[in-house]
Amino acid sequence: MKHNSDPKSAIATGTGGAPSASRMARVVEALGDRSIVLVGIMGSGKSTVGRRLAQKLGLRFIDADTAIEQAANMTIAEIFATHGEPYFRSGEERVIARLLKEGPQVLATGGGAFMSDATRKAISEHGISVWLKADLDTVMTRVRKKATRPLLQNPDPDGTMRELLTTRDPVYATADLSVHSREVPHEVVMDEIIEALATRLLDGDINTGPTQDI
Repeated sequence: MKHNSDPKSAIATGTGGAPSASRMARVVEALGDRSIVLVGIMGSGKSTVGRRLAQKLGLRFIDADTAIEQAANMTIAEIFATHGEPYFRSGEERVIARLLKEGPQVLATGGGAFMSDATRKAISEHGISVWLKADLDTVMTRVRKKATRPLLQNPDPDGTMRELLTTRDPVYATADLSVHSREVPHEVVMDEIIEALATRLLDGDINTGPTQDI
């Protein structure tokens, strides 16, 4: 996977409207057995947008964190508290590798999943990665509503999130595609993902083309 800021690869945001049914059908056909894998920081909307995206494309939706909890019979917070983050990350790698063999589907990954070399390699082999880019204010507005984020259980959650974004964004930027997650209706972001996929799969080359931004 390559990241390329070539402006010729960019897609104008919000100018194309909703994708047609025939264009969506062609996207699904072009996927083959690959998965659409949503990556990005916690609170970027991967699960919320992913469910709508899967429904619109007629694909199965899988939340990797939910699958991990089911496999461990524990919540993510309980896994962190009982076994620590390294144990969780190891299990996360195994679960995502297994799920990727079950495509096509829309797979929402946890915020730290894409940091793993093994997971990025597995995604590149079995899927198309889409980074949902979100700024600090957006993600903090969203995650403050949830008290179950293990990495934010400290006196300075804003500082922790800022540090996570600084560390992780350069890695997220290696995803095949990127779409701006912001405070607009989820359907807008969903349609932009579909159009980015269509441009890449139908009008470009997933193996050799540059990363496209929208």
